[in-house]
Amino acid sequence: MSLKLNLDKLDLQIIQAMMEDAEISYADLGKQLFVSGGTIHVRIKKLEEQKIVKGRKLAVDLKALGYDVIAFIGIYLEKSSLYDTVAKELKSIPEIVRLNYTTGNYSMFAEIVTKDIQQLRFVLHDKLQNIKGIERTETFISLEESFSRNVVVDQ
Repeated sequence: MSLKLNLDKLDLQIIQAMMEDAEISYADLGKQLFVSGGTIHVRIKKLEEQKIVKGRKLAVDLKALGYDVIAFIGIYLEKSSLYDTVAKELKSIPEIVRLNYTTGNYSMFAEIVTKDIQQLRFVLHDKLQNIKGIERTETFISLEESFSRNVVVDQ
């Protein structure tokens, strides 16, 4: 059930600006959008209460920290009804950074980040394959990320 959100053009402009630079001060954003910093503060609070804004994240170059392997895992479940149970188990594996319930060949699709191939092998062999309900997996290793971006919010 989807709630009707009462967002106006200013809300969408705030969201877009903060997706581009979450560190921008409310005062600077207010100047950019021709409103007061207080108005920005109130709007952000409202967006947080509506769970549209879910905090702010720091963008980190994982390769610079030694994380050289990004892999995508297609997961086949024994039965679709096992999704919630398997998802809970997968959430406990810190190397899995994203998980989606999907249509198509796979029941689930996961993104895994590891320092090297040996760590990826450990995650796949010793962690993933031991989860009850996973029938099998298919692994895709990313050779290069060409780009990553946020969605442009309609204004």
